[in-house]
Amino acid sequence: MIHDDIADFAAALPRNRAIAGLDLGEKTIGVAVSDRLLSVATPLETIRRRKFGLDAAQLIDILRARDIGGLVLGLPRNMDGSEGPRCQSTRAFARNFDRQTRIEIAFWDERLSTVAAERALLEADTTRKRRAEVIDHVAAGYILQGALDRLRHLRQGAPA
Repeated sequence: MIHDDIADFAAALPRNRAIAGLDLGEKTIGVAVSDRLLSVATPLETIRRRKFGLDAAQLIDILRARDIGGLVLGLPRNMDGSEGPRCQSTRAFARNFDRQTRIEIAFWDERLSTVAAERALLEADTTRKRRAEVIDHVAAGYILQGALDRLRHLRQGAPA
């Protein structure tokens, strides 16, 4: 099921299962996963996009192998908060993926996640070639960590 509200997503998540985060690009999909306590996001891998069916099958294999209970998709809003064509593409991916599997899906505002990932990789003195190889799944890690932090506040009863 697809949730626009992170609180609804939190309520629907199965207990004691990790969640995954995706950074959907035109050519790649960055994947990150959490621990079962939903506290730490770890960048996992970058998938080269081909056709939706092949991409979905590869993602489903990852989700099953890691017993993932939910999926957070980075929603690439414009800087003014509006939704453009990239958001529409992400929402379409979510609808199509929801037809393939019954996993809980939520969106997370990903503005500047790639910028943050790039900055972290530069600070780590990562080579340009290596940055290009890992940027997407590092960005997915930033997206997922933001959602995990929000979920932690929801569990603690903090106001929205």
